[in-house]
Parts: sequence; C-alpha cells; structure tokens
Amino acid sequence: MKKKKLFDEIPYLEGERIILRRITEKDRDALLEMAHSNIIYRYEPTYLLEQQYTDMDQLLHDLYGEYFEKKQNLFLGVFLRDNTSELCGLAEFYDYRDHIHMVCIGARLREKYWKSGIGTEVAKLMVDYLFKETDIEIITASTMVDNKASAHVLEKNGFMTTNSIHKEDWGYAESTDAYRWFL
Repeated sequence: MKKKKLFDEIPYLEGERIILRRITEKDRDALLEMAHSNIIYRYEPTYLLEQQYTDMDQLLHDLYGEYFEKKQNLFLGVFLRDNTSELCGLAEFYDYRDHIHMVCIGARLREKYWKSGIGTEVAKLMVDYLFKETDIEIITASTMVDNKASAHVLEKNGFMTTNSIHKEDWGYAESTDAYRWFL
C-alpha cells in the first residue's frame, strides 16, 4: 500500500479519549482565549501562528488555506471524545521536509487539561498517524529545557533527545536553550 503525503488531507484522528480534527468557526472563542494565555505559552516560541492573529476567523481561513497549501503548518484541534464541542488544545505538524520524509510535531493544551494524560495521547495519535499512514520516516520536536512536562510526554512516546542543549531562535531577545527530540 502506497502511503500518502502529510499534506494530502486534513486528517481526522480518533484515540481512546480524544479526537484530533480540523478547527472550525465553532472553536473560535476557545482558540482566542487560548492564544492570549501567558501561562500556556510560557515555554513556547513567541511567533506561534495562533498568537499572531487578532481575527480568529482570518486565522482559521489561513490555517486551512495558505499555510496548508504551502505545506507550512497543519493544525488540528484537540477535543475530548465525550465533548467534541470544546477545544482542549492544538496539535501541530510543522517544518515539513518532503525530500527527507521528516516533520516536527508540537502541541499545546489549555491549562485545565494539563496533567491528565491528554498530551501523551495527542503525541501518540500524531506519531501513529505519521508512521502508519504517511510516508514520514523522521519525527522531531523541540522543547525548552525548563519544559519538563512536554519532555515527559515525548519520552513516554519513545522520543530521545540529543545529549546537548541547543541554542534556538524562539523569538525572544536571547537565544533559547532547547532540547531537540527525535523518533
């Protein structure tokens, strides 16, 4: 069976407790609330797409228009299976490199869903989808050194980090100390 390319479709992924799916206009208010939360983004780059927009309708248009068509970013909303009307967070595929079959993954959850195992399930769904259904062979992620929770999620999903801390441009005045993770 020939595997599809990552940007052939906007996937709909079901796990035990969660669903990853396209974000819609119904999710606008939760997305706006999330994008303006300093606590959610304290360990994230300053340039994340959802934080660059004040008009969430325009963001939704661009997410599945320009950014998807140019194969820059693929966003999926995170929803609980028993409450698919409330956005719990975002799952993102980014830095896609088709010629070497590689992509980076990331996720961020609204604070009330932290420490619930949802982050681990999000990463698992993303990894399973990439390896089982697409031609992706290398998956990477980055975390700030201080982001122990995200590091734990990646470790639980089999990711390994390099032995050294990397200086990365996360949009802050100084370079950010980060770990690079590989699977």
